Amino acid sequence: MDLSIIIVNYKTPQLVIDCIESIYAQTKQYSFEIIVVDNDSKDNSQQKICTAFKDIIWIDMGYNSGFARGNNAGIKIAKGNFILLLNGDTIIKEGAIDKTIHYAQKNPHISACGIQLLNEDETFQISGAYFVFKGVNLLLPYPILGITMKLISKLLKATPPSIISTNNTIEVDWVVGAFFLLKKEVINTVGYLDEDFFMYAEEIEWCSRIRKKYKIHLLGHISIIHLLGGSSKKEFANAQKQNSQNLSNIKGGQIQLSNLVRVRKQYGLFWYLIHYLIYSFSIFLFLIASIITLPLKTTKYSWANFLGYIKNFNKISGYFFSLLLNKPNFYKLYTK
Repeated sequence: MDLSIIIVNYKTPQLVIDCIESIYAQTKQYSFEIIVVDNDSKDNSQQKICTAFKDIIWIDMGYNSGFARGNNAGIKIAKGNFILLLNGDTIIKEGAIDKTIHYAQKNPHISACGIQLLNEDETFQISGAYFVFKGVNLLLPYPILGITMKLISKLLKATPPSIISTNNTIEVDWVVGAFFLLKKEVINTVGYLDEDFFMYAEEIEWCSRIRKKYKIHLLGHISIIHLLGGSSKKEFANAQKQNSQNLSNIKGGQIQLSNLVRVRKQYGLFWYLIHYLIYSFSIFLFLIASIITLPLKTTKYSWANFLGYIKNFNKISGYFFSLLLNKPNFYKLYTK
């Protein structure tokens, strides 16, 4: 078996069906198996997907296990020499999977790689990135602090090349997990995705371990469509703006918690405490920003968002000692 494709599903059967149809239509040169891991969708996902594709392998997790645990369940039974983590909200185009495996086989130094992700209109998405010093770029969305950091960087002409969209093949520190191809030997060496993560930042932490032994490449000349947030929209259906800049909604809270988990694991105790203190101090910064922007009637720093940030911070603080001691846990901020 050349390739095992792992797709984690959560209440998005039609997206997964469209994705698998594109795999079959566009992948002709290599043998592959498709493993669909269901995170307790409690809908007709299994019936629809397994009826449409008789030869897929179905795993029912029995609970909403998130991205890391779901993919690990698939990896553990995978038979392929290559493992592909593939989001269910992607569409394969122009033989992208065939091209990626062919390129990796022709270039043995490529042990792990991503490709260029495109929006539905084929404009670029962020597909890979470099690590920034101790994760300080994670603080950019915070009120006042983020603007201050941007101004200092501009004055010092020191803006780091932290995010990447490209037509070229380049070495990066991490790639987006919507399409992540690895040789199975890589996983045998560095281990699985860290199952403390529920959603977000888990592939970045994984890449930090992979980078210690292997190089990670972004193949910018190969691309697929990524519809963005298919499953997360189901998980965070009540969140207002579905983006990482909103610190006040449910999704924003989970991103902040996952970022703290990543910082603790990747950079250690001291930098975890620094980030947590900034989370704390940002309550005051959020209040100041809300007062300053009150005449502008902006929604970004509305009182509702201020209260939402406090609610998220209180929830995050419930995990403070667990993260302080680096205890195994399932860091999911809100349970349904």
